[in-house]
Amino acid sequence: MDEPKATLKRYLTSLHEAVLWKADGLSERDLRRPLTPTGTNILGVVKHLASVELDYLALFGQPHGIELSWNEEGAEDNADMWATEDESREFVLQLYERALEYSLHTIDQLPLDTERQVPWWKSGPVTLHLVLVHLVTETARHAGHIDILRELIDGQAGLREGVSNLPDQGEQWWADYVARLQRTADRF
Repeated sequence: MDEPKATLKRYLTSLHEAVLWKADGLSERDLRRPLTPTGTNILGVVKHLASVELDYLALFGQPHGIELSWNEEGAEDNADMWATEDESREFVLQLYERALEYSLHTIDQLPLDTERQVPWWKSGPVTLHLVLVHLVTETARHAGHIDILRELIDGQAGLREGVSNLPDQGEQWWADYVARLQRTADRF
């Protein structure tokens, strides 16, 4: 397999797995609960990521055939950032899985130097490679948001299942650590 393609596919797949892992085990309410002043919530971020990935790669491949009504002309502002009552957890998570399948297929089918116009970028033609780097970056950025949201909901933190990348310390150590950080911040 072409090394740049393999790298892009590996990172995109790994990020998808991390995003889905962060949603695993949460109640429908916790997935939808807005936890920031702008309403950021886990299920909404996943819906947004699926939409962005499908929209970008549709410029390069065959139409994906998935209705994204929240992206249509006249849709409510920020409609891609939350799941309506009619958009179940299963619907959003399956949409995200379908987006990855569509992306991997597009990567397999086209050379990375394939050019297309991205209308909302208002620039000249761009390559599939550039768009994929943009999608990996966008996904990583939002995966970080989801990390923080999950920690706010139930304290779960870590890089991916089985690999926390955090010091292996007990609850008291973490409480003392956070208290020390707060004392330091309060001095300013």
